[in-house]
Amino acid sequence: MLGLLAGLDMPSTGHVEIAGQVIDTLDEDGRALLRARMVGFVFQNFQLLQGLTALENVMLPLELAGDASAAAVASELLQRVGLASRGHHYPRQLSGGEQQRCAIARAFACRPRLLFADEPTGNLDQKTGQHIIELLFELNREQGATLIMATHDEPLSGRCDRRLHLAGGRLVMDDGLSND
Repeated sequence: MLGLLAGLDMPSTGHVEIAGQVIDTLDEDGRALLRARMVGFVFQNFQLLQGLTALENVMLPLELAGDASAAAVASELLQRVGLASRGHHYPRQLSGGEQQRCAIARAFACRPRLLFADEPTGNLDQKTGQHIIELLFELNREQGATLIMATHDEPLSGRCDRRLHLAGGRLVMDDGLSND
């Protein structure tokens, strides 16, 4: 679902629109440009580049956008997520919770309008997962992004302003009625 909303996957029917732009009419380069300008991702499996340090992973989207302050912004975000002292470590040297915090810092680096989070606590123990969620909501409030989260965690989904449920591959509204 998140892949469709972000234009990573193409719908077989219908259309996906972000900020007035029908994204499934764009070519791959056009969708990538739209994502770079407007979208952040927090993946369940972190998707950190193994050959880059934590600092370099957070800097990457900023550098691709031509931001001359990439190092300073990335350092500040690593500080915010509690990884200031781990910036020169590679992902394999970080715990699962540290990798997820690095992924969150990277997702917020370009101040996205939309932030997609796919099971952001799925690979974490309960205590670390709770810390990650607090951090995710805190940064989300501060930056004013729209947070779209996929989760099986009912208490977590209960913290969201709006919940949509999928059942059998179909959207089921909160009142239990199918939305076709």
